[in-house]
Amino acid sequence: MKLFVTGGAGFIGSNFTRMVLNDTLPGLENAEVTVFDALTYSGTLSNLESVAGSERFSFIEGDIRNTAAVTAALPGHDAIVHFAAESHVDRSVTDSRIFVETNVLGTQTLLDSALKLGIPRFVHVSTDEVYGSIEDGSWDEQEPLLPNSPYAASKAASDLLVRSYFVTHGLNASITRCSNNYGTHHFPEKVIPLFVTNLLDGVSVPLYGDGKNIRDWLHVDDHCRGIALVLRDGKPGEIYNIGGGTELSNSELTHLLLEAVGRDESFITKVADRLGHDRRYSVDIAKISRELGYSPQVDFANGLADVVDWYRDNRVWWEPLKERSTL
Repeated sequence: MKLFVTGGAGFIGSNFTRMVLNDTLPGLENAEVTVFDALTYSGTLSNLESVAGSERFSFIEGDIRNTAAVTAALPGHDAIVHFAAESHVDRSVTDSRIFVETNVLGTQTLLDSALKLGIPRFVHVSTDEVYGSIEDGSWDEQEPLLPNSPYAASKAASDLLVRSYFVTHGLNASITRCSNNYGTHHFPEKVIPLFVTNLLDGVSVPLYGDGKNIRDWLHVDDHCRGIALVLRDGKPGEIYNIGGGTELSNSELTHLLLEAVGRDESFITKVADRLGHDRRYSVDIAKISRELGYSPQVDFANGLADVVDWYRDNRVWWEPLKERSTL
């Protein structure tokens, strides 16, 4: 199998690429990977250094909005695994244009190219944020889409486009919607790597509002295992939630990180809440568990400890990236 992985130099995409090439995703052993990435501010080839020498790996610098670049690179592949996206909510609040251009128009370009070139399989990686906010219980895949940020709205639009290409054209496409990911190689503008790297440097961390916003945390390895299951056995036109099963308030998460790095509460700076800040996310993973056998494998306490250790030991990776992450 030959995979075309968009956004494969970013956090989740590079983790998926490494796992494929290290043969740790069942059903994808010996698969080849072409990473197609524009190398914008959050994508870096350093995420792929450990597999760059593999005979099964190739890299193409390209923008998913560029039809000519996509159609030149895509022939000969068996599946598209579409990670490429603008994903930082704060940036979407400041300027949403690039989110619409990349997440909506870029996805449309890929869909058109896949259809034209007869690519057999398309997996679209999305987010639980398309559902909006939920006070109690958990969303299943039948929930209406009620996105509250420009980022989430752009992802919801791309989800609907993917579904429409299945219904209208019969494209063999599936959609995954994940909860909040954490892991190594995570760009240091997102909450866990931002807080860890700040605390390692003795810098305070910004806690939005009352700190009671709740997220479900999913280790990136578990997310990639779920995507691999959907790629291999997911049904065309179906949506699969992928969650981690660890719900924490932002305040609870912050205190865990303070403890892990050896800092106290004086390192917390309360800041005004984000505009349109969703209160709680929670996905029901019964469908992917029942149909594809998915379950999260990484214990959150152990996973978080490993992440903190990785950032402590890999300043050479994150310090240059953090310098260019200022909004």
